[in-house]
Amino acid sequence: MFHYDVWQKAGTELKFESIDQSLLQIIRNHIMLLELIEVIDYLIYKIDFIEKPIVLNAVLPLRVHSRYNRNQILAALQLHTFEKASSNREGVALNRETNIEALFVTLKKSEKEYSPSTLYDDYAINEYLFHWQSQNATAPESPKGLSYINHTQLNKSILLFVREQNDDEYGFTMSYVFLGESKFINSSGSKPMSIEWQLNEPMPAYIWKESGKLAIG
Repeated sequence: MFHYDVWQKAGTELKFESIDQSLLQIIRNHIMLLELIEVIDYLIYKIDFIEKPIVLNAVLPLRVHSRYNRNQILAALQLHTFEKASSNREGVALNRETNIEALFVTLKKSEKEYSPSTLYDDYAINEYLFHWQSQNATAPESPKGLSYINHTQLNKSILLFVREQNDDEYGFTMSYVFLGESKFINSSGSKPMSIEWQLNEPMPAYIWKESGKLAIG
């Protein structure tokens, strides 16, 4: 995850032979190392929430209610590897080996940034329930739809990542808040499916407040 934070590309693309070589290259830059330490100290000082551990089918370096960018999430899911970066740019990301799927949600969507076919209706119903729309090709009877409906029986973990909007107030890409594992409650419609997911942990108040606005307006 740290490798992709710094370099944004797979190690082989940068001619690194190992992850150790990648990290050593960072350490050799004394000025960059000092700046990293300063930034990390500042971010730790600003932490105003308690992140929570999560137990899944695989050991993943993720904590509930922490923020992660897309590269970090794909690396945590073992889809980004040192040798190759995943080409995933969709609203979902599935690791078939671990049977873990991530759902990426952006609450505020504009027609300028999204096509009409991807303006999905995603919002919180309450602190524990989240309304999510699948991709347009997904029907309840399709393999994908059935994998959501029967995910508990299939021992499949559904992880929900939510961000307020694409960019923050400074114009930087906003990272996602990890809301943890979700359980299928019910669904309606087809292509896309509208699914209600129940969270194991209540979502942070600021996400619930931002998302709740969409449910009523």
